[in-house]
Amino acid sequence: DRVAAVFVPLVLAVAALTFLGWWLAGGDAQAGILNAVSVLVIACPCALGLATPAAIMAGTGAAARAGILVRDAEVLEVAHRIGAVAFDKTGTLTEGKPRVVAALPAFGTALPDLLRLAAAVQAGSEHPLARAVQAAAAEAGAAQGAAQDVRSLPGRGVEATVDGRRLVLGSARLMTELGVDTMPLAAAAAALQEDGRTVSYLADAGALRLFGAFGFGDALKPGAAAAVAALRRQGLRTVMLTGDNPGSARAAAAGLALDEVVAEVLPDGKAAAVARLRQGGRGVAMVGDGVNDAPALAAADVGMAMGTGTDAAMGAAGITLMRGDPRLVPAALDICRRTYAKIRQGLFWAFAYNVLGIPLAALGYLSPVVAGAAMALSSVSVVANALL
Repeated sequence: DRVAAVFVPLVLAVAALTFLGWWLAGGDAQAGILNAVSVLVIACPCALGLATPAAIMAGTGAAARAGILVRDAEVLEVAHRIGAVAFDKTGTLTEGKPRVVAALPAFGTALPDLLRLAAAVQAGSEHPLARAVQAAAAEAGAAQGAAQDVRSLPGRGVEATVDGRRLVLGSARLMTELGVDTMPLAAAAAALQEDGRTVSYLADAGALRLFGAFGFGDALKPGAAAAVAALRRQGLRTVMLTGDNPGSARAAAAGLALDEVVAEVLPDGKAAAVARLRQGGRGVAMVGDGVNDAPALAAADVGMAMGTGTDAAMGAAGITLMRGDPRLVPAALDICRRTYAKIRQGLFWAFAYNVLGIPLAALGYLSPVVAGAAMALSSVSVVANALL
């Protein structure tokens, strides 16, 4: 658009000068008209106008064949500035299918009661940890109670009323905010976290009574290490942003060779972390799959959502990775860079062709017929280059 805004008025001016020059210098108005028309025909900005959309069409088509859905074509033009890629952990780098590996009742709470109450609080939730709790309760044969007033606490956990009590199931941060003492299970929770487990606590928010804790395990996706390695080969900084505890974050990142790990970060904190990574003029891509990732996906220069994630994440992202495979992240950025390169090549050749052709037309070396054929050839060449 910026090139065309200068190019079109300039060509019209050259055509007018061509007509006046031939008419005034040689007294031949007919030759002036023919040569002016030749200038207009050969400079018809078809190739210039095709360079960008043809490359974007080819790029989005290639991406779709690879399982990468580009919802916002603008990302194809901005992705070449990306200098850092931030990943969510659960469901993005990990399978997103955690299981309960430990259920720790606090003093005075029976294991079946702990499972029953936790499953009731998580009833109806689609969060991976909620499904893990419900599966563990079902395996143990614990009858699930009824819950009312269920409310999500973004980045912290969930609360609900069960048996007339306001129960909360969530992180250590949530317990600290409510004033619930987790010391009775501190040693066991610390051991789980050192093993890379995510720990959640169940408590009565009214009586400030701790019922117990759960340890969750989740495996890395098979392609996670290869994806991070490919991004590092592209010269990009890789970062993990997660609401999990530092131990779980370190365990997940151990085999990935990430440049930075930020743990215990809330949803708005992820957006702030993206803004921090952008300092110095570096573009940032964010990869996530959950509702908690939506603010960061929207704040990033390029947001990428796993197709296996939530609608909120996909709605906030410009790119959706349909297979949920982390290896599609470097592939998507590679396609974006190649597309931008084709845009630049198309604009360069279209401009170079006009720089050569316009003077020849103005000097009378090209008839309108030849100019028309050359103009068509330039359009074909730009489209063919994009399709490569």
